[in-house]
Amino acid sequence: MIDLLLAKYLSSSALATAMGEVDPAFIQDPQHRPKISPIQAEGIPTIDLSPITNHTVSDPSSIEVLVKEIGSACKEWGFFQVINHGVPLTLRQNIEKASRLFFAQSLEEKKKVSRDEMSPSGYYDTEHTKNVRDWKEVFDFQVKDPTLVPLNYDDHDDRVSYWTNQFPEYPPNFREIIEEYVQEVEELSFKLMQLIAMSLGLDAKRFEEFFMKDQTSFIRLNHYPPCPYPHLALGVGRHKDAGALTILAQDEVGGLEVKRKAEQEWILVKPTPDAYIINVGDIIQVWSNDLYESVEHRVMVNSEKERFSIPFFFFPAHYTVVKPLEELTNKQTPAKYMPYNWGKFLVRRKGSNFKKLNVENIQIYHFKIA
Repeated sequence: MIDLLLAKYLSSSALATAMGEVDPAFIQDPQHRPKISPIQAEGIPTIDLSPITNHTVSDPSSIEVLVKEIGSACKEWGFFQVINHGVPLTLRQNIEKASRLFFAQSLEEKKKVSRDEMSPSGYYDTEHTKNVRDWKEVFDFQVKDPTLVPLNYDDHDDRVSYWTNQFPEYPPNFREIIEEYVQEVEELSFKLMQLIAMSLGLDAKRFEEFFMKDQTSFIRLNHYPPCPYPHLALGVGRHKDAGALTILAQDEVGGLEVKRKAEQEWILVKPTPDAYIINVGDIIQVWSNDLYESVEHRVMVNSEKERFSIPFFFFPAHYTVVKPLEELTNKQTPAKYMPYNWGKFLVRRKGSNFKKLNVENIQIYHFKIA
């Protein structure tokens, strides 16, 4: 049965060896391997965004309640789900259908729009997380085309470069479908950032300056083929998101696990139809000076079913200097992080996706003040 599964998916994803054995590159260290019967999450907050999406003047008290819910979720979980979010269901259905059609093609067709170190947008199937290969294939699409980024991560080199998108011939209208969807999810991102700012006692538009021009955000289409070895491999290994905010659409198969801060246990997030899963990224952790924490998460694989997901990564402009906000620091609560340049950080992180490193990739704790 395992050999049949491998044969079925080898031609389309190139994710396993022809001998019917899992490639060692996919095998997680024993302490990081998934549990076959994970703990199901019941406590991840589900937040109704109707007060900010229903096009009518909301009662100020309902906004206040919403802000408190967002703040509590960010502080206690780092993750939450949103419903009545304002993103039209038809747009989500369109991009989900397009994703399935794209990944159903032959590997030869998908590789016609392969990304590489010079152009990290497009198709890819050998990404690494924590220096272990992920059991997945992806298609990345930059929100701004072209996206302005540093040429390299040398702090003394001010030269810039551009990342541009690639567009496959199939499915039809692929570009238009993604662009239309991105516009709506980007609008949701700005609304959520306003709520997060207010929950920290800041002006609602405090974060807008970092994203209004030259943002480096991108959207990803994920495909996780069935894996004959779900006890050894992961769709995505344990990690924290480097950006400000992630908005995730996942299908009914599920597989996302979050490490609950209180118990440090891996919790499986049950899919909620038409909802989005939101998580706070490293940048918000630094901006908030650790009031909110970016939480580890990972993706389990399924031995029988393929899984699709679509995360939107909300990233600021490349020249953004990320540091604790002055409003949230004082003599009693000094800054816990040294400033770092987001663009340099991003370029260095992207480069590690293409090869296995001898050391762990750059993380925000490298900027932590002892």
